[in-house]
Amino acid sequence: MPALPPVTQALLLINVALFAADALFGHLLSALFALWPIGPNFMPWQVVTYAFLHGDFFHLFFNMLGLWMFGAELERIWGTKRFIHFYAASVLAAALCQLLVNALLGSRFPTVGASGGLFGLLLAFGMMFPNRIIMPLFPPIPMKAKVFVAVFGGLELFFGVTGTQSGVAHFAHLGGMLGGFLMIRYWRGQSPFGRR
Repeated sequence: MPALPPVTQALLLINVALFAADALFGHLLSALFALWPIGPNFMPWQVVTYAFLHGDFFHLFFNMLGLWMFGAELERIWGTKRFIHFYAASVLAAALCQLLVNALLGSRFPTVGASGGLFGLLLAFGMMFPNRIIMPLFPPIPMKAKVFVAVFGGLELFFGVTGTQSGVAHFAHLGGMLGGFLMIRYWRGQSPFGRR
């Protein structure tokens, strides 16, 4: 197995370290750095810092597994700088979508997790390797990457619209996919962006 590229490795280490620190300090980090809805608890830095915090071990584990599976290969192809730009675009777009949905629904709960960035990476993987076979953990059925992305995107939209699986930031996941999609179109000089 090839060595992890530097940014993917750093993201894994930072997320695990902050999860441990947050547990050690009684979730003080989550109180300060989670993405709170616009209001008295919201601070501008939270649109980035929320993506380095996680609610529980399984939340952390599955996000880091996805980051390792999809992020490492994309970073090897794109290089460090482009990978950072892409991941940041996905995280920021996820945060903006979540803030918008929270404002529309009147939610008072904070959001944490790297899932928005991960869903952006998932979309990019499906666009770059559409016919690569993926074996997801749930369900354990081999499928092409483009099908995998379409299924997960469709499920997120369904769960978000119907309110199924409350407590999961489905629109943040979709926002991460949107941010990743727009970044790829920007790189390619496609609409809504001009030629580069």
